[in-house]
Amino acid sequence: MKKLIALLLVLVMATALVACNNTTDNPGTTDDGKLYIPVMAKGFQHQFWQAVAKGAQDAADKYGVEIYFDGPASETEIQAQVDMINKELAKNPKAMALAALDTEAVGDILAECAEKNIPVIGFDSGVPGDTSGAVKATASTNNENAAAIAATKFGEHEGLVAAMKAATVENPVRIAVLSQDAVSASVTGRTTGFVNKMKEIAAQHGTVAVIGHDKWKDGDASAASIIIEVAISATTEAGDVQNAANTLLAKNDLIALFCSNEGTVTGFLAATSDGEDLADGGKYADLVVAGFDAGAGQKAAVRNGWFYGSVTQDPYHIGYYAVEMAVAAAKGETVADKDTGAQWYDSTNIDNEDIALLVYD
Repeated sequence: MKKLIALLLVLVMATALVACNNTTDNPGTTDDGKLYIPVMAKGFQHQFWQAVAKGAQDAADKYGVEIYFDGPASETEIQAQVDMINKELAKNPKAMALAALDTEAVGDILAECAEKNIPVIGFDSGVPGDTSGAVKATASTNNENAAAIAATKFGEHEGLVAAMKAATVENPVRIAVLSQDAVSASVTGRTTGFVNKMKEIAAQHGTVAVIGHDKWKDGDASAASIIIEVAISATTEAGDVQNAANTLLAKNDLIALFCSNEGTVTGFLAATSDGEDLADGGKYADLVVAGFDAGAGQKAAVRNGWFYGSVTQDPYHIGYYAVEMAVAAAKGETVADKDTGAQWYDSTNIDNEDIALLVYD
């Protein structure tokens, strides 16, 4: 009897050892053998993140992996995000996708990922300034390319093209970009992207100069028939953005304006009676306006035809490409930063299924 009990104990220990070894040999997988990849966002409830989550899940379904998508209740809860990431890291995932609220706060986590050879894919704003080497690539909007879409659309507007061709040094026309700061990477990238593309297009129709801010200043305004003005509000506060918009609107030679983010759109709409001054018969009815991002006010302006259109980021593909690259990195493949693209929307396509997903409030 004692021999039988001893034999049974040996068998139990051997079985446990095999199970343990199986877990160690194949960490970061689910019970059915799928790769496990946590996707840690800056938030979860906002529609932007819901679109990111949908893209991430579609990529997971395509590549046969399991993801866990989560983020804190608000984008100010840095410690909550850190706790979430640590909980997922304890599962020894094969890879991780991360949009960090604070790079410094996740420094130890990134160091652990580098030590354990867990590749990290940044998404949206990613993990800027990472020095651990854990972050292999980032899926995010190329803001210069995105804003260039607005300039390209201006170049397709028959009225604007005619006005640029008719302009002279004595009677120039003005195209403005309204930005809330000259510091943040996303806003300055969009400002640069719009200015550079608009210069290229305008140069086909006349002499061009850029004024308004030293960072983008170019050419001699006194010898230009087309002036591109960069207007930066005194602060990012709504009142200061509205004041900057009013200053531009007071210039009689202004024919077009690009608002580089939702904050400047809000300030500009406040300066135009919530956009009604842009309607037929309004005092700015002839002004061609384009925005960036979405939001209720901006979408209403687009639907009403007060805005020529707007550019939106593509949160769906931010999530999709983040997971796609995480799968590749988990398999040891080389990955590189991915521009997740942007889309132009106007009154003709804003309610199309493929656009509606991207124009979040």
